[in-house]
Amino acid sequence: MSHFESIASQLAMDRKGHTLPRALYVSEEAFQFDVEVMLKSVWLYACTGAHVKKPGDYFIFEVANNSIIIVRGRDMEVRAFWNSCRHRGAKICLEQKGSSPRLMCPYHQWTYGLDGKLLAARSMADDFAKADHGLHPVALENIGGLIFICMSDNPPPIDRVKADISEQIAVYDVEKLKVVVQDDYIEDANWKLVMENNRECYHCDVGHPELISVLGTYGFGKGLPEDGDADIVDDSSYDALVAAKREEWKALGIDRDLIEFPDGWWHRVARLALANGAVTQSIDGKLACQKLIGPFKEPETSSLSVWTQPNSWHHFCCDHVVTFSLTPVSADKTLLRTSWLVHEDAVEGVDYDPDHITALWRATNVQDGHFSMINHQGINNDGYVPGPYAVEEKLVEDFKDFYVAAARSALKELR
Repeated sequence: MSHFESIASQLAMDRKGHTLPRALYVSEEAFQFDVEVMLKSVWLYACTGAHVKKPGDYFIFEVANNSIIIVRGRDMEVRAFWNSCRHRGAKICLEQKGSSPRLMCPYHQWTYGLDGKLLAARSMADDFAKADHGLHPVALENIGGLIFICMSDNPPPIDRVKADISEQIAVYDVEKLKVVVQDDYIEDANWKLVMENNRECYHCDVGHPELISVLGTYGFGKGLPEDGDADIVDDSSYDALVAAKREEWKALGIDRDLIEFPDGWWHRVARLALANGAVTQSIDGKLACQKLIGPFKEPETSSLSVWTQPNSWHHFCCDHVVTFSLTPVSADKTLLRTSWLVHEDAVEGVDYDPDHITALWRATNVQDGHFSMINHQGINNDGYVPGPYAVEEKLVEDFKDFYVAAARSALKELR
């Protein structure tokens, strides 16, 4: 049986309402399939436009051995290229982020413009055509300031995602924000388990006391008025709170219906009321930045949350934005990247304190890292068998279903 036939047989064992077979979480074969095939066939969130704010700013997004340069050109367009010189293949950008007027290979100094065109190559033959040796592009879409890339030569459609997300986050004007903190945190678990852990709050009451004090647990698999009869918690007081808040949201022009992975697409967008009078996602619920963003002139007690399959989630508050991406590092290690953004004119020490703005999600990330680790360790046990999802873990199953469908589609393309 070939490597990919083994993956196909594991996918065939998937059961509705249950977790994946063991090998798809913990085996080296599944990791290689994910990074070499499946994740190259889908759109991945890489960074925000604020990570490459000025012409020449670049940001490196990596998935296992694949390294991609995301760079803003002199025309202010954001583009992506493989981080590999067209001469003898050396890595061009060695730092994770930076700024440069040109992209120069450190090996033999082949030099490229910010648009990927080859500008200089020493001592080449007279018939050498620089125009034929520009950097190889990678598909990129700028969705309201969220940058997505696809490593396939034939990327899947993205128009519905682009329309839905751009329309709702446009008011936050991400391009006029700046990144003030970026944390790169390695979790000791398979990337799919890190994603599954994010997609539910079944563990939040015990696992995240700081987080639920400002976010509550509604809207993360339970409790939204739109859930109707499927609502796991019949809480009329929360529904009434949302109804009252919607009048405020309408006045601000930010009231929208829940978008929840529509018609087989891979995005979810929800505006959620914060808990206990919190005005933002901070450790104490108080403003994390005094300079508000978007349409907000006064603190506002909600946040807009965006989830995309298979590797990101984002929260937009009245004073700051926090974004998350994850990428596999190995079968049992995952890079979780968290970035905090504030108004571009905000001043550290005056408008915001980096320790305060990051405290809530830093604590939550560590807690989630522990849960994902023990989940991976338990699945790696010979006694593991796929278990049933709770009703409020429906978003976990949405992710699993996306993974299974994308994996099967990627395998079919190989045949």
